[in-house]
Amino acid sequence: MPDSAPMKTGDGHFGYEASGDPGSPPLVFLHGIGGAARAWRGQIEAFSARYRAIAWDMPGYGGSAAPLAEVSIAALADALRNFLQQVGAAKPILVGHSIGGMIVQQLLVNSPDIASAVVLAQTSPAFGKPDGDWQKSFIDARLGPLDRGETMVSLAPTLVKELVGDDPDAGGMTLARDCMAAVPEATYRATMLALLGFDQRSALKNIAAPTLVLSGSRDNNAPAPMMAKMATYIPQARYVELEGVGHLANLERPGEFNAALDQFLRAHVAATQVTA
Repeated sequence: MPDSAPMKTGDGHFGYEASGDPGSPPLVFLHGIGGAARAWRGQIEAFSARYRAIAWDMPGYGGSAAPLAEVSIAALADALRNFLQQVGAAKPILVGHSIGGMIVQQLLVNSPDIASAVVLAQTSPAFGKPDGDWQKSFIDARLGPLDRGETMVSLAPTLVKELVGDDPDAGGMTLARDCMAAVPEATYRATMLALLGFDQRSALKNIAAPTLVLSGSRDNNAPAPMMAKMATYIPQARYVELEGVGHLANLERPGEFNAALDQFLRAHVAATQVTA
């Protein structure tokens, strides 16, 4: 059996990959718009000796093929809550990348005690107003090529190349392109549009769990200065910036990403468990 295997929740709604003792603390990975559960295989393998490492397919992705009736960050947060219940992940450590980090922030608004620790990787507390010029330009740049007849398969190499920084891992880039190409066009469009209007900046001060805020110095989607500022509003935040890394840190530099996560888990989560 491989280190992680595709699985289905009991209700059949969610696909996911997991490895590790079911009795170990749950460590749950949430991918971005162009990702999938399998994008986290390097992390599942690295952490399954100490944790029940789990990565979901967001609704509309991979094994979670059935899309939501209406895609929004709030609806995705509700789906995440359901998923955590389905897999029995009580008080998980939540690792959210990009929109995955937005979903985590939204979940914490209504369920502030649901996580034992949080990792906000290359994400943002706000996307901004739906009618803003920058927001329109961001969406148009990503959906415009599809409107002109391109496909996710044809776009994947360019989309991934534009996301990454210096000297990315070759195997990680192959996996990134494969994940991007496999995203259904309707899912990509709906999830991209779900970003519009997201704003949880005022809720950052209420994140009570130990938090790692992780950025890449070459990330243009979630710029490092913005993430550094974001960390200052979270009471128990630790900020780490990976030099030369773009938007796909866990695939570009899996060793550096895993080391940063491991250091956080050993220092902050262990300390929380001892004092709890």
